Amino acid sequence: MTQPTQERPPASDAPGPEPTVRTTIVAWRPDGTIETDDVGRLAELASDPAVRLWVDAVLPDAETVREISDALGLHHLIAEDIAERNQRAKVETFDGIVHIVLFGVAYLGEVRTAEIDFVLSERAVVSVHGPEWDARTVAPLRMGVEPLLARGSDYVLYALADAIVDGYFPVLDRLADEIDQLQDDVMASASDWDLQRLFVLKRELLDIRRATSPAREVFNQLTNREIGPIQEAHVVYFRDVYDHLIRVTDELDNYRELVAGTLDIYLSIVNNNLSRIMKRLTGVTVILAGIGAIAGIFGMSEAGAALAGGEAGGFWLVTVATVALAATAAIVLRRIDWI
Repeated sequence: MTQPTQERPPASDAPGPEPTVRTTIVAWRPDGTIETDDVGRLAELASDPAVRLWVDAVLPDAETVREISDALGLHHLIAEDIAERNQRAKVETFDGIVHIVLFGVAYLGEVRTAEIDFVLSERAVVSVHGPEWDARTVAPLRMGVEPLLARGSDYVLYALADAIVDGYFPVLDRLADEIDQLQDDVMASASDWDLQRLFVLKRELLDIRRATSPAREVFNQLTNREIGPIQEAHVVYFRDVYDHLIRVTDELDNYRELVAGTLDIYLSIVNNNLSRIMKRLTGVTVILAGIGAIAGIFGMSEAGAALAGGEAGGFWLVTVATVALAATAAIVLRRIDWI
């Protein structure tokens, strides 16, 4: 089996260090900022009306989720959804507090998605996620979260959501390169390995669409509904994220069509190769059948006498005519590309 010229890098399945479970609390005030990992102080910090909070929780257990929920006055359904961490992309509002679920996408030899929960209130934003996504390393937060909190908790949500959506594009670029390479491989020599790669790409594009497509409706609601925690002046930023998601879904549709088209090309090449083989077999059959028919008519009982030189000249005439006819048939079939 012919191997493709470029193979997908192996997925990163090797066991790594144990994921770090942590909760970081950043409390901004006009006169300074407090950062702590003590969830027990959250209720005290939240009680100050001048404080704006960002709570970033990595793999919180049920007790930590309960403490955060009690300190910020979250609805019990929000706490349940965060603890379960098995949601679809969505936006829900409970008593003026918004719960948003998005999915981060990464390419680690294969496409992987990760659920990220956000909770937004007037003075606080909570992000809950796994260790595969680090909110502190995204571009808007590299210089610190304080300037973002100074503009409002909703602006922190925008910055984090925008970083998640912007992370989709490098993954799509990697898949686009792989689709281009796969098309070249299929056109050069369609193989079973190419077919496997096609089906892997179809599955990965479906996974990305399942993760990103509902996010369009999430940001459509955030920009077209009156949602208390989002300031009117900041709606334009969420609309920008919505525009990026439209680009993502459009590119996904294009890639799915390219993969489907590549699969059609693969099947056409396989069918053409099969037709070519059948034509060649048919041509060989025509030649051999003609020889067999003549041999059957005249028989082979005189072969011994012919080899001993005792056969009449008619035998050799028929033999030469048979060989000449077979050679003529071979030449004709070769010219019409049947053999």
